[in-house]
Amino acid sequence: MTTPLLVTGASGHLGRRVLELLLERGAGPIIATTRTPGSLAAFAARGVDVRRADFDDESTLAAAFAGAVRALVISTDSLDRPGRRLAQHRRAVAALERAGVRHVVYTSLPNPTSTPCLLAPDHAGTEAALAASKLDATILRNNLYTDYLLHSLPAAVASGALVDAKGSGAVAYVTRDDCARAAAAALASSSRGRTTLDVTGPDALTADQLAAIVSEIAGKPVVHTSVPVPVLVEGMQAHGMPRPIAELLASFDAAAAQGDYSQVSSTVEQLSGTRPTSVAAYLRSQRAALVPAAS
Repeated sequence: MTTPLLVTGASGHLGRRVLELLLERGAGPIIATTRTPGSLAAFAARGVDVRRADFDDESTLAAAFAGAVRALVISTDSLDRPGRRLAQHRRAVAALERAGVRHVVYTSLPNPTSTPCLLAPDHAGTEAALAASKLDATILRNNLYTDYLLHSLPAAVASGALVDAKGSGAVAYVTRDDCARAAAAALASSSRGRTTLDVTGPDALTADQLAAIVSEIAGKPVVHTSVPVPVLVEGMQAHGMPRPIAELLASFDAAAAQGDYSQVSSTVEQLSGTRPTSVAAYLRSQRAALVPAAS
């Protein structure tokens, strides 16, 4: 028996990888929604039903969600004004319920109700909207992406200094690919009811431990220094970063410092059957991106 599966935000990095994994396992039929259907033409050619959906435009959602039984709702990237993303998510949850979807998988954040991370209210509000609905739901609380370390670590290698506001807080970094594996497996399963799962890598690392790994891979010392959040924000601004973005990034460090990302789970392996990739293994595989700044 086939189960129509829906992936929203399918043109993003995570959504595309989920589509690939679903196609590999022969799941579906698969419905993929995006604001830009043309960007998924290659998937349409492989049998994916690509539909336009704009979470800002409620009129697009009924047709986009029609016929789906299980849906993966990937949190949107609409962070330009406070409240926009949560309004989008609430609109989508209501439309999914009206469309007769039975089960929703949602990509959330660890500890969304008790963290200083500035993105948390959107996730907490979406989880609350799902709880208030009649939908079954699997909440996947994805830890920080290992992939994003490549935005900051090359500069740390070049300078020999890893500066943040994480203190001694540990982070169970997880790769985007492992998050995709967990999401695809949860979506394609026959699970029922409501479940909340932390999605993490195999270990939780402090910034000191991360610096040691980077030092070994780069072949030069990288020393971690933790500073107060306001000092970090000022430093990022001094390097040209707009204050709202600096404050957002620093809020992740504040959350890490209080242990919000330190929980390690076996979710990736339990759902996908594959152990998650460690930070060290990922960074070794990306050494070319990590080290050139040192030359």
